[in-house]
Amino acid sequence: MGRPGPAALPDARGGRGAGRLLRGPDPRRSLEPERTELLGGRRPTAQRRGHECGPDRRAAAPVLSARRADDLPPSLLPSPLRLQRALPHRHDLHDPGGGVRAGAARRPIRRGHQRLQPRLLRAQGLRAAGLARAPSRPGRASRGVVGDRDRRRPLPPGRGRLAHLRPGARRAPPSAVAIAQARSTFRLVLSYDGTDYHGWQVQPGARTVQGALLEAARQRFGGDTRVTGASRTDAGVHALRQVASLTTAARVAAAGIRGALNADLPRDIRILEALEAPADFDARRGAIGKRYAFLIDNGRVANPLLSRYAWHIPQALDADAMRRALARLRGRHDFGAFCAAPGRATDPMCVVRALHVIRRKERLAVLLSADRYLHHMARNIVGSAVAVGRGARDADWLGAVRASRDRTRAGQTAPAQGLALVRVLYPG
Repeated sequence: MGRPGPAALPDARGGRGAGRLLRGPDPRRSLEPERTELLGGRRPTAQRRGHECGPDRRAAAPVLSARRADDLPPSLLPSPLRLQRALPHRHDLHDPGGGVRAGAARRPIRRGHQRLQPRLLRAQGLRAAGLARAPSRPGRASRGVVGDRDRRRPLPPGRGRLAHLRPGARRAPPSAVAIAQARSTFRLVLSYDGTDYHGWQVQPGARTVQGALLEAARQRFGGDTRVTGASRTDAGVHALRQVASLTTAARVAAAGIRGALNADLPRDIRILEALEAPADFDARRGAIGKRYAFLIDNGRVANPLLSRYAWHIPQALDADAMRRALARLRGRHDFGAFCAAPGRATDPMCVVRALHVIRRKERLAVLLSADRYLHHMARNIVGSAVAVGRGARDADWLGAVRASRDRTRAGQTAPAQGLALVRVLYPG
């Protein structure tokens, strides 16, 4: 290493000066201590303190930031000895760790230091190999973090804490799409006997079908579960195939929902189907129509098995007259005359697609199909048709009532126990 020959080079004084790296072997002493020190070995115990690899206290620290006249040009030095920048005086040039104390490479950068924003830093993270600390005070020489880089592996792009490296940087909020995809949506088809319930919709202090279903679903799938029904049936109204949308953050298979809910629901509410649905499925807003059936017990003696599900009318009813009267209501019309609360509906226009009267011996059913219904609209239409069937009104009377938009001119409201939601219609 250095110039051949035993003679010492300029600046290679008898002490341990800055030129000791360049001088040849000293004939007055053994080469073993010098070789040990040049190769990065430790000094004798008497010359060091604990684990600290401090500067050489027997000579002035080398000043490498300014070139001396008698120094060799850097191009003549071997590549391992070429220093790219000045090092602090209190670190030994022969320290194999590059002047870094034990454990320093594993400590995080203190927040007090000024932070750097090079592209390499943003791409690789805080633990990027070869990252230099920024000076904490003006005029202080920066220190290069060198040494064993294998113990400090760089983070892959996108990993690590990078948000605080840019002043004012904030973490982006999660997108609405991601939130929606995190929740599961299911389409439920259920049947219930509405006799003992105050309708579908949740009401404070009242037992409702939606309330019972929501309670069972939240016990199984968590408190953030939501249930929306396609039709808000009135108190005492039944459903053969009501549709509800259930959304939850719990991970659950559609095959297990029906059994899980039926195990917790009352016996007069049953889940018939549970299918996976798109995240934006809404049972009420997505419906394009509903079909209802009203059952009439037209026997002279009331059938006890039908008392909860039919309206008993012992007088004979003219089914043909009822059909002719109901034909006046088909199509798109203002059905304000059949709304229980005048002025309650903001849009009284409805499209009635079908109205049928079917007789089976002593039982008679009125079937209605429409895109939407006003409050008590189906029951008021049936009550008015029964007035025609009894002979109290003629067939043309129902059309005149519809045109008047006057609720007081229509017939009575049929009782709730005879009405049942048969089906909810959806596109496709």
